[in-house]
Amino acid sequence: MKIVVLAGGLSPERNVSLSSGCKVCAALRGRGHQAALIDLYLGTEARPASLFDAPIPEELTRIGRQAPDLEAVKVSRQGGGDGQFGPGVLELCRMADVVFLGLHGTCGEDGRVQAALDLLGIPYTGAGYLGSAIAMDKDLTKRIVAPLGVQTPRWELVRYGADDIPALTARLELPCVVKPVASGSSIGVSVVHDRAALSAALAQCLDYGGVCVAEQYIAGREIQVGILEDRALPSIEIVPKEGFYDYENKYQPGAAEEFCPAPIPEAWEKRLGAAALTVFHALGLSVYSRADFIVTEDGTPWFLEINTLPGMTPTSLLPQEAAAVGIDYGELCERIIKASLKAREARR
Repeated sequence: MKIVVLAGGLSPERNVSLSSGCKVCAALRGRGHQAALIDLYLGTEARPASLFDAPIPEELTRIGRQAPDLEAVKVSRQGGGDGQFGPGVLELCRMADVVFLGLHGTCGEDGRVQAALDLLGIPYTGAGYLGSAIAMDKDLTKRIVAPLGVQTPRWELVRYGADDIPALTARLELPCVVKPVASGSSIGVSVVHDRAALSAALAQCLDYGGVCVAEQYIAGREIQVGILEDRALPSIEIVPKEGFYDYENKYQPGAAEEFCPAPIPEAWEKRLGAAALTVFHALGLSVYSRADFIVTEDGTPWFLEINTLPGMTPTSLLPQEAAAVGIDYGELCERIIKASLKAREARR
């Protein structure tokens, strides 16, 4: 097959996406496909068809400790422009049998790219535009799944400006987790236990639009569950060596210990899998995803959020879960593509 791997973009998770895209592209080439990697935002000044033979930049697989400077990325685009699709991107995508979405975060997981490709008749991997848009919104996701018996921490959607921070700091319940309403990779997320930290966390979230979720802090074990083709994969437990599972701990090798399958009772595993599938179906998702939970001492899974384009980087969790049931990385990519083509045919 001729496959375009779409990565990068103008999201705080840009570097994570590029790392995922490089690994996916290499895996697909290793299985005999013609695969081309292109940056959604920067595009290419070369002849698009030449990318099917272009070397994969090894340096893009490494993720720095900090999120990228997006203003610098904007300046680096040849020809400028405000559109999210860089030069040559759509031309290349039209050449493909399918576009593998290696995108993460806004304008990647939020349904906009999916909707554009739908309108152009270009098949792509993962969930459709509507499910993607809903899942990206942490508040809307919780509103949908909470009535279905899925336990989720209490939360409040907060829209505010700098002048509102003192009143919010005095009012919001502690301890809590402050997170941008539409972001991933723990970018902009703060776990706060006192008023000073809360004020700082709210100030930080202004950089992500001033719309955040203030969520009840639940102490427990961090366990995540992948879904592949309507089946829950074995859960994986994450134990950061320091702090919580933030951006740095996610992507720096050795910063966290990961155990797959998670060392938990079978009954807990079943409850986690059932909860993850309930969320997956309630949001109308398809093909694959990864749901994040905190599990308390009594085995209760507290749902946090679901990711419609889970990371495929060298340290990502979904490939580890798939490997636990005998699905290697290349086969995982193949199965995602085949299931996605079926989903597009069924308009899911």
